[in-house]
Amino acid sequence: MPSGRASDRPFAPVVQRSSLREQVAGALRDELMAGRLGAGRHFTVKEIADLYGVSATPVREALVDLAAQGMLVVEPGRGFAVPRFTWDDFVDIVEARALVIDGVFRRVHRRWAGFHWDAVPSLRRRADAAVRAARAGQLDVLVGCDRRFWGELGAFTGNRRISDYLDWLRVQYWIFASGYLRGREDIAAFCWSRHLELVDLIEARDVASIHAMLHAYNQESLEQMAVLCDRPLPQVPSPREPGTSPQATQ
Repeated sequence: MPSGRASDRPFAPVVQRSSLREQVAGALRDELMAGRLGAGRHFTVKEIADLYGVSATPVREALVDLAAQGMLVVEPGRGFAVPRFTWDDFVDIVEARALVIDGVFRRVHRRWAGFHWDAVPSLRRRADAAVRAARAGQLDVLVGCDRRFWGELGAFTGNRRISDYLDWLRVQYWIFASGYLRGREDIAAFCWSRHLELVDLIEARDVASIHAMLHAYNQESLEQMAVLCDRPLPQVPSPREPGTSPQATQ
């Protein structure tokens, strides 16, 4: 029988309760983003604990964490439920994303010299993985690749709060979008796949083209989902291009 002392098992991984909590939260977040847990789906702590074969405590902590982030809804006496984001919620998410990403590049534009250029090869690999998944219509793979790509891009700001908020918006975006995409045979037609082109523009420091691509990206997101949801298409105003004056955009 293995000894319980850590000194007798120097290479055995030690799973702390906090890491188990994070693992459960991460696994559920992936399920939500991929649309495998549909809007309005109810479940209890016990159900999730049984599913993952872990105790109730880290599961409860993970579910509370996700609820605090707006990814689950607490239902007293019933447990938890997947939120039902509305079309208006989705429009707000895209608009917020447009403003945050625009802010990221405004910040970078002011200090290209401080940009983490050594991290670009990793960003390019993330972009390549996202493009391959998008063009293949592999939703389960895409949601993770896309999130990691934008997560690394957001980190270039050097501001953890900006990066975290952008990540939160992307998770909520996919929770809504995946519910309409999952099960379709034409998923690739509704997935943005210009990640590599964006990296090229970043390396070229072409701020005007970056700005135009990101505005088109957000408008395309709305157009695609408006078709799937059968809703009227709203217009998200284009943020002012970095380096221009207010008069120049009028």
